[in-house]
Amino acid sequence: MMMETGILAYSREKGYFYAYFVLNTLTSMVCEETVFSLSLAYLADNVAEQRRSAAFGILSGVISCSFVSGNLLSRFLPSTASIFQVSAACALASAIYMIVFLPESNMAATVIAAAVTSNEETVNECLLEKRNIDNPRSVRLILFLQESISMLRSSWTFSQAAIVAFVSTLGDLGLLSALLYYLKAEFHFNKDQFADLMIIQGIGGIISQMILLPMLARVINEEKTLAIGLAFNCIHIFLFAVAWSRWVVYLASALQILSEVAGPSLRSIVSKQVGPTEQGKAQGCITGLSSLACIISPLIFSPLTALFLSDHPPFRFPGFSLLCVTFTMVRS
Repeated sequence: MMMETGILAYSREKGYFYAYFVLNTLTSMVCEETVFSLSLAYLADNVAEQRRSAAFGILSGVISCSFVSGNLLSRFLPSTASIFQVSAACALASAIYMIVFLPESNMAATVIAAAVTSNEETVNECLLEKRNIDNPRSVRLILFLQESISMLRSSWTFSQAAIVAFVSTLGDLGLLSALLYYLKAEFHFNKDQFADLMIIQGIGGIISQMILLPMLARVINEEKTLAIGLAFNCIHIFLFAVAWSRWVVYLASALQILSEVAGPSLRSIVSKQVGPTEQGKAQGCITGLSSLACIISPLIFSPLTALFLSDHPPFRFPGFSLLCVTFTMVRS
């Protein structure tokens, strides 16, 4: 993150932009979602099971807080160049903080769990490596795929959580890919109003994840919290789809406050389904399915949005694509 924003902080000419785009693509392939998965795994290593839901919520709340702060700060910075300069400086500061102050996970439980790993699994992996000794890359790929499939089959709860993660991400990205286009076409929103909506949603995320979720975690389990979050997610997307005035749009954004509890609750459920040595793999598996949904969702909902906002739609319903997103979320 620091390197690519540093490029745009130096210059935003065409050549530098392409360099930024290439570098950003490569770094995103390696670490964009990996960082969040590793953060969750780190929390799982250092927080007791009964407190993980609240801990995951606080982590997501801190991310929402940084999102809001970044949006507000960008309004007061004097130029576009200064925005990228501040962004690069923040990325550098976070890397230094992690290296200097963040302690390693407590690996005692991990070592114990590794010692009691099934001998049968070890033998199977050794046989597989022996059969494919001449092609180590294919061995690693096969092992990774086998581990992911095995993890998805490890428990009914884990597989159900994976399905929910995929479908809910499909809906969330469908909303993201359609909403700005829809609001600009129907209500003539500009960039400042889009920023206002993002700030409202970010503040809602802070309140729900850092205050409401820890309170809910004391009285109900993660499954019920997840159901509450998904239900409110469906409601706020539905309100976007049928919005007849700008105040309905702002109301829908405000209702997202309770939908934000779904993500940390889902991650907490996943965390409790695997052992201490598999936290990173489990979170990475869920993140991988979510990334797959990120690819599929725009391919479905962006053309649908364009069709119903065109001059000759099949029928008059500008928010039809958002209604389809709502139906997608209901299925989760």
